[in-house]
Amino acid sequence: MQAVAKFVTTFAKSIIAFWVIALIAMAFFALQLPSKLQGDGFSVDGDYNQVNEELAETFGLPSGTIFVLFEQKSETEIDQTLEKLGQVEGISDVISPVGDGKLNKGGLAYATLELDHTSKDYFVIVDELREVLADEDGVSITGGPVISKDTNTASQKDLMKAEAIGLPIALVVLLLAFGTVVSALLPVIIGAVTVVISFGLLALVGDSIDLSIFVMNIIPMLGLALSIDFALLFINRYREEREHTSVVDAVQTAIRTAGRSIIFSALCVMIGLGSMIIIQVEIFQNIALGGFIAVLFAVITGLTLLPALLVVLGDRLNKWRLIRVNPATGRWQSFAGFVVKHPIKIILIAVLLLVVAMIPIKDIELTIPSVDVLPPSYDARGTYDVLVEEFELGKQSTVFLLAEREAGWTDREGLEKIMDIQQQLADEPLVAGVTSLFTAANIDSVDMWEMANTNPQIAGQLEAVLENFIQDEQMYLVVNLDTESDTSEAQDFVREWKDKDLGVDFLIGGQAKFNQEIFDEIADKIGIAVTIIIVTTFVILMIAFKSILIPLKAIVMNILGLGSTFGILVYLFQYGHFGITESTLALIIPVLVFCLVFGLSMDYEVFLISRIQEEYDKGAENTKATIDGLVSTSKIITSAALIMIVITGAFAFTDVTTVKQLGVGIAIAIAIDATIIRLMLVPSLMKLFGDWNWWLPFVKRKRL
Repeated sequence: MQAVAKFVTTFAKSIIAFWVIALIAMAFFALQLPSKLQGDGFSVDGDYNQVNEELAETFGLPSGTIFVLFEQKSETEIDQTLEKLGQVEGISDVISPVGDGKLNKGGLAYATLELDHTSKDYFVIVDELREVLADEDGVSITGGPVISKDTNTASQKDLMKAEAIGLPIALVVLLLAFGTVVSALLPVIIGAVTVVISFGLLALVGDSIDLSIFVMNIIPMLGLALSIDFALLFINRYREEREHTSVVDAVQTAIRTAGRSIIFSALCVMIGLGSMIIIQVEIFQNIALGGFIAVLFAVITGLTLLPALLVVLGDRLNKWRLIRVNPATGRWQSFAGFVVKHPIKIILIAVLLLVVAMIPIKDIELTIPSVDVLPPSYDARGTYDVLVEEFELGKQSTVFLLAEREAGWTDREGLEKIMDIQQQLADEPLVAGVTSLFTAANIDSVDMWEMANTNPQIAGQLEAVLENFIQDEQMYLVVNLDTESDTSEAQDFVREWKDKDLGVDFLIGGQAKFNQEIFDEIADKIGIAVTIIIVTTFVILMIAFKSILIPLKAIVMNILGLGSTFGILVYLFQYGHFGITESTLALIIPVLVFCLVFGLSMDYEVFLISRIQEEYDKGAENTKATIDGLVSTSKIITSAALIMIVITGAFAFTDVTTVKQLGVGIAIAIAIDATIIRLMLVPSLMKLFGDWNWWLPFVKRKRL
């Protein structure tokens, strides 16, 4: 770190110039990022995708569906509207409600627009459809592509709303911490540079990989919060050193001390992010990539741009003082003294509070986010709700069975195999109906099929039916399940059928299969991800503090804090308290909150223990080192945590439910960590274990 410190202070102006050029260049690409984000990121490279592609390319089935809802429209008006919609490029077929009683009910009717599988940019199709309907009253659209489009729009609005709420409050907190306008603005500037450059880099890779719309929220959430936290720690340490040394020396000391803490903190966060990569679901890959970039640049800007600006600014850092900051060390001294005097009582009270908060976890219900992530004010949500309520759309789920037989399917043995599979499916209690070439032709047996083929008039019709369901060696059946696709029954059905021996190679597709693949991938990999986080965090903290007990305590306390966080999330969202509409938790929330917060909370562990270690290694007795470390870092930890809570918690006021749950979850976890854990449990345990805190086998600690 000494070499880095010398380099930064020597070439401060050149470093600032470099970052200004980089910021301008990356801002150009950052503006392009929203147009490159499509989908919610829930995608697994499994049977579901393979079946979808095969059905679309080989059998011409639509790759997506958009529903058009008509309210109080005549048949003529419906026909005219559908004629215009059908001319939009990318629409392969239109299913009209005119003359179909199932698609009409009490002044309502809905049509289906099927999307051509060659069309890739569904957002463009949605925009063009809405342009056609711009002057139409009583006509609205919904469906997967429309929901994704509206979620993208809502996410961008959420980002602006969260920043409008969070940044001004963060500035106030910084002003209260530092007292001057310049010092308060500096961390925000560093955070803005981090976010813009991270957005720009993601936009550059957006052409080669699919990016989820949620990276628009994750990067600012992490980039701003961490950059400001790191800057807060750095500036605070710089100011301490500046009281008795020169600007350059103070910056160099801050890089060597606070810089070390920043690097270890960032490593812990990166471990949490990196562990998500093993979960082969697109959203986790995206968040891991985007978060890694944001954290990396939070560290780089924090250790280069920030100190360079401090060197150039010098004592102008204290310009425009609005508040005379009182260090309030007396109050923190009293608090620290109280904690170390009553460690056992405080530990019991703190653990009791955390355990009580965990109780609602027993009722946790996890689902894959769908249209319900949008508020009813969006057309895609409102229209979908009407279709569900009036036409029971989605009450049944469709499963596809795609089979392959080397000898083909048109000989008698192949036809008998189709009939056998059809019968096995029909015998399942959950199956409401099976559609195959036999049911489509209203034929009950292979013998009837062969007999009908002897009639020249019927043979031509059967050939057309056969071509719909059989192409060369491929054949598919459609299975209707008498349950919604997101139920455990539907998932169990496709899971069991995947392992059946039908005598031919086959794959299962459909929304139920999609849900099952997502759930199973997360369930199978989350244990590995958690193990990676715990083991690597333990090793890093052990190396950083030359201790066995400190990393063990940190891990146990983090797990307690996160457990209580999940309990509070269930209490807020599933039970519907404090004005929050009742909703299940998004499946990704526990994974994201655990992986992100486990690393983020280590910031405060590293900040606090580093300072205690510094005092201990100078020769202070363990209890005194704990008190001194707590007194010197408590204010900065409280301010840093408050900023993190403000920036992430601001997403509680956004519209997309998944983003709201994530922001609230991180804010709650940080609040618990920075108060109950870091200010109460940590010092109490440090006092209780005494010099054993600093024990590491085969290592002799050097103390002054």
